[in-house]
Amino acid sequence: MAETFQPIAPRPSPVRTTGAGPWLRANLFADWRSSATTVFLLVLGLILLPKLFDWGLFSAVFSANADACQAVRGSGACWGVVTEKYRIILFGRYPFEEQWRPLVATGLMVGGLVVSCIRIFWKPWLGLMWVAILAIFFTLMSGGVLGMEEVRTDVWGGLPLTVMLATLSIFLAFPLSIAVALGRRSDLPAIRSACIVYIELIRGVPLISVLFMASFMFPLFMPQNVSIDVLVRVVVGITLFAAAYMAEIVRGGLQAIPKGQLEAAATLGLSYWQTQFKIVLPQALAMVVPSMMNNFISIFKDTSLVTIVSLYELTGALALALNSDVNWRPFKIEAYLFITFVYFTFCFSMSRYSLWVEKQLNASKAR
Repeated sequence: MAETFQPIAPRPSPVRTTGAGPWLRANLFADWRSSATTVFLLVLGLILLPKLFDWGLFSAVFSANADACQAVRGSGACWGVVTEKYRIILFGRYPFEEQWRPLVATGLMVGGLVVSCIRIFWKPWLGLMWVAILAIFFTLMSGGVLGMEEVRTDVWGGLPLTVMLATLSIFLAFPLSIAVALGRRSDLPAIRSACIVYIELIRGVPLISVLFMASFMFPLFMPQNVSIDVLVRVVVGITLFAAAYMAEIVRGGLQAIPKGQLEAAATLGLSYWQTQFKIVLPQALAMVVPSMMNNFISIFKDTSLVTIVSLYELTGALALALNSDVNWRPFKIEAYLFITFVYFTFCFSMSRYSLWVEKQLNASKAR
């Protein structure tokens, strides 16, 4: 009589590998060094966190009352400085009655960035959407049409200026960096030398020097009666600076592509540009996503340097708000914590999006 195969019923693992206990054991108490560090941080947190919460929440003043803030000075935070000065911090010297315009313009640009990061919206119309967003943004910020008061670019400031400078610089620097990276690997000596000189020259000076040259030195070389807006010069300066660093990141990805793939493309009869756009660049850019996002975050934070050319972005607008009022000047720590939170929100969002992109790329490789 034939025997029937009877599978053995699954048995639980002798050591539990899921749940809170295994996670704590693997991440916080893996060995004696990890355990000691965890215990030290817990003790430090138990000592400092109650004081921090008491200073930041329970004993803090949230109303715009300078006398109440002076009464709790040293024992509680004064978030009233944010309540009193938030419009200057967020919009700088922009006319008070017209600040709805930068608010709408910034919301529109941030919304466009969010839409651009969602995969289902990666359609051909996305480029047209950004043309419309930029047109509306500059129309709202500049005014002079549809009954809106005209506002000069040197009066723009705060968060709208920070978001606009970072967004435009990233959008313009990305294709430029790819072109420069390809040029540096070119077989044509003139193109390769020009790209090397550009990269090494830009990377050899700090961004503050580039902004200074773009804003104060460049106009000296222009013909008389010809003037380029300072905002345009700043955008060009940040773009050139960011593209030089990003070009080296892209070049690292290009060098990681096996030479055999290029030979296979040549065997198939693909042209240089077909090889680059269909084989090389998709793989190279996927390899350097973390480094590129790190550069994007650096660009966003480096916009704070435009204060040197009298453009008061987020940090510059904060200094403008506090230096003009002696009553609120002692509470600059709370104000700086506020803009730190704003910067952290944007940078952390960019970092998490980078992790999502990496996860998507890893899933495609697993297939």
